[in-house]
Amino acid sequence: MNVLGVLSCLSLLLAAAVAQDPKPCVSPPLMSGGVSVMAANGLVMSTGTISYDAFGQKMRIRNFGLVGNQTFALDQLMLFSQKVYYEIDWSKLSCKKKALDTTFIPMQVPSDAKLMGQVFMGSSSSWGMGVLVNTWHGDLPHNGKHMTVFTEVGCIPMTFTAYTPASGWTIVSTFNWVLGNTNPMDYIPPFFCAKSKLEETETPDTMFTALESLAMKTKKEE
Repeated sequence: MNVLGVLSCLSLLLAAAVAQDPKPCVSPPLMSGGVSVMAANGLVMSTGTISYDAFGQKMRIRNFGLVGNQTFALDQLMLFSQKVYYEIDWSKLSCKKKALDTTFIPMQVPSDAKLMGQVFMGSSSSWGMGVLVNTWHGDLPHNGKHMTVFTEVGCIPMTFTAYTPASGWTIVSTFNWVLGNTNPMDYIPPFFCAKSKLEETETPDTMFTALESLAMKTKKEE
């Protein structure tokens, strides 16, 4: 093979390598699964369920966990298109309506995110022993940073890690995802939320800071 042929082969290999670089992706539009959360630098720990509807830009998270030494149950309905979210307390049939910052939606890799690396979770030695994932990082509002992990195949979210000076570290892990939603009512506020007025805040919450108010309230009560 002459020099021209070698160079041509190298060019083809380089082009193929560039074409295989991971690109920011968007998760399937309808998903349901499990979620665990550690927020406020470890003060809040919880586990529960999560549902997501990309068509309507809505998310429902139901959590049960600990804030300090106290247990809690928290039901949150996030309406990204309306830039609001609801904190629902079924024990008191009460509802709080708060502003939601929609700059970062956790079910997609932001277009400005940077690739940190690609690795196998588990092992690549044999089929079924691991899963190929991409790790991305970028900026959040209010001088925050985030790192997210999505599967290479299917763009399934796995973990979200965020830091903001106001709320500290938040880690969200998701698992047992299935495609589709079974209950459309998940994305409709309960009837007792109809009279809820939007609470005035200096800065809207993101998904990562939505638990901060609960954590700070518990600190003041201790």
